[in-house]
Amino acid sequence: MIYFDNSATTRPHPDVVKVFGDVASQYFGNPSSLHHLGGKAAQLLEQARKVAADCLDVQPAEIIFTSGGTESNNAALKGVALQYRARGKHIVTSSVEHASVYETCKQLEELGYEVTYLPTDANGRVRVEDVKRALCDDTILVSIMHVNSELGTIQPIEEIGRLLAAYPKVYFHVDAVQGYGKLPLTPGKWGVDLLSLSAHKFHGLRGCGLLYIRRGVMLSPLIIGGGQESSYRSGTENVPGVVAMAKAMRIMRDGLDTNHKHMKKLRNRIIDGLASLAYCKLNGPGKEEASAAPHIVNFSFPGIKAEVVLHALEEKDIYISTRSACSSKSNKPSRVLLAAGIDEERAKSALRVSFSPDNTEAEVDAFVQAVKETVPNLAKIMRV
Repeated sequence: MIYFDNSATTRPHPDVVKVFGDVASQYFGNPSSLHHLGGKAAQLLEQARKVAADCLDVQPAEIIFTSGGTESNNAALKGVALQYRARGKHIVTSSVEHASVYETCKQLEELGYEVTYLPTDANGRVRVEDVKRALCDDTILVSIMHVNSELGTIQPIEEIGRLLAAYPKVYFHVDAVQGYGKLPLTPGKWGVDLLSLSAHKFHGLRGCGLLYIRRGVMLSPLIIGGGQESSYRSGTENVPGVVAMAKAMRIMRDGLDTNHKHMKKLRNRIIDGLASLAYCKLNGPGKEEASAAPHIVNFSFPGIKAEVVLHALEEKDIYISTRSACSSKSNKPSRVLLAAGIDEERAKSALRVSFSPDNTEAEVDAFVQAVKETVPNLAKIMRV
């Protein structure tokens, strides 16, 4: 099997799975309970919070555990919108955000908020000057993702953070779900106020994530109840998942430099392999562009439906995707690719390959060979 769909989800690291099992079986007490079992669970929870904070170079009190990236994004956007609605009702985001940000903004528009959706260049990258032009007296939040999940484009987060430093009443949220473990991530140094992560994107387990909330930022809680997680996120904490996520964060942090170089080599190799195919068109940043994340490649075979290619490769035990997994069952062309100026025919045929440190050059070569054997035959029998 060749698994090239790591932006949808990653295989859990064996050490992470072991930690999850150990904690689930031995430290099953509710961390809010007053007895010894609850105390041990609470202690593990706080140790995991410290590890997560260390990995992001922030303070433990600034980390709130959630169920994943979608919840973290919703909590950040709706939390700011409701907490600071007396100050203003204007939000700035991009036209290429993940659905959990984009659809949240659409929902807030229905509640009376105004949202500016920034355009991008051909690679799906926002311009800092466009962010500045969009700001107004009513702006309370800017939300821009770190790495685009479909095109693999790195957004100018640090530059936007510097810009917003001059606007103390505007908060800055970053969906960093696709960035952690692949690129350096230091929200405190970048002027980021809120940052979302999801464990299963970096070899943790599904159902666990976190939201960094810079000290001094207040949020109206999305989930209320017993007051867990400093009352920002009520509900009994997923202690095994949280501890496993902290383990995954540490593993990915410690291997960051090596993994980045390895995945970049894989990305360059697959681009070179596909470049020789006249029927293949690369979408997003080129091989050596600074805005290219090391683990994502998006390409099209214009005239052939993406799903047909995907399933033909699946028959060879090769697994890729058409777009973000959250939107992959839609029959419409990718909203993200269309927003980046890619024409509809090309967007309909777009496919995404995404790597993990476990992938190899031999797998890339096998993939390119499978494309050469498969796609020309498909072109004869199937057209968009």
